[in-house]
Amino acid sequence: MNARLTDFEPASGVLNGRAGGETTIRPQYRWAWDKYLHGCANHWMPQEISMAADIALWNDPRGLTDDERQIVKRNLGFFSTADSLAANNIVLGTYRHISSPECRRYLLRQAFEEALHTHAYQYIIESLGLDEGEIFNMYNEVPSIRDKAAFLLPFIDTLTDPAFRTGTPADDQRLLRSLIVFACIMEGLFFYVGFVQILALGRRNKMVGAAEQYQYILRDESMHLNFGIDLINQIKLENPQLWTESFRAEIRGLLEQAVELEYRYATDTMPRGVLGLNADMFADYLRYIANRRCVQIGLDPLYADAGNPFPWMSELIDLKKEKNFFETRVIEYQAGGALSWD
Repeated sequence: MNARLTDFEPASGVLNGRAGGETTIRPQYRWAWDKYLHGCANHWMPQEISMAADIALWNDPRGLTDDERQIVKRNLGFFSTADSLAANNIVLGTYRHISSPECRRYLLRQAFEEALHTHAYQYIIESLGLDEGEIFNMYNEVPSIRDKAAFLLPFIDTLTDPAFRTGTPADDQRLLRSLIVFACIMEGLFFYVGFVQILALGRRNKMVGAAEQYQYILRDESMHLNFGIDLINQIKLENPQLWTESFRAEIRGLLEQAVELEYRYATDTMPRGVLGLNADMFADYLRYIANRRCVQIGLDPLYADAGNPFPWMSELIDLKKEKNFFETRVIEYQAGGALSWD
């Protein structure tokens, strides 16, 4: 397809502008450019991380309990599918509907990182000699994994439908709804039980190679989340008519559904408690996370008195000062090879 001169006219905003080819960074979208630069500075590759200790532990019949092995497998079953869905959502959906070139640059970097994450899961699976069919088919056979994917798919399908277009209030709300589900629920809530579980193994000096990769993935996903929140808030700023009372109520309802689905996943993966963790601890944690997501996009918290039983997770996320455009919270990032466990 040949480009036309009009294809390179400046974009007017995040939505419903022309996806221009200009290279000037506009002040109102400096946050997106900065996140793109930070993403590029955070490059890492899975094969840089040794899996030798993990392989020895996995092959030792006494190295891990059955419950610990189930946690590893269920995590790989969910995450390998979820990051593939995330990549499709960006490349086939979100990118087409966002007209800010600054935001599009970050989305391209994010799409690469989603591919990198699926590479990491494949690297772990192959290193441990796991049955790929068993792992990848958990999407179909494990109800707690299948139900989370089933919740997400309609919102991904909205954006990836070739016939979908923005430009009306209803369609613009459909896009905004899908962006909120993708950022605040998929990346901002559905990943957190798995991250806690694998990083808890690493804190006990178990599966340290997998845990290190998960730590890098968590760092990437934290930045994806912050970009998504900034994008949502930028759209709200430019299109306040979309943020109706009924729309806000609908989003709160979706977050409540998501908390319940992720709690079922915690119960399914930890039926007896393991690593000092149990499903009840996650009931509080997920409410705490959901409250944070609400506040970040301008909603009132859903749950009173929800606390964080895993303060060490904040220590792993809050690694370097990368300022969020719409809030004062800071998150630290650094090159993968320089990050240490302690």
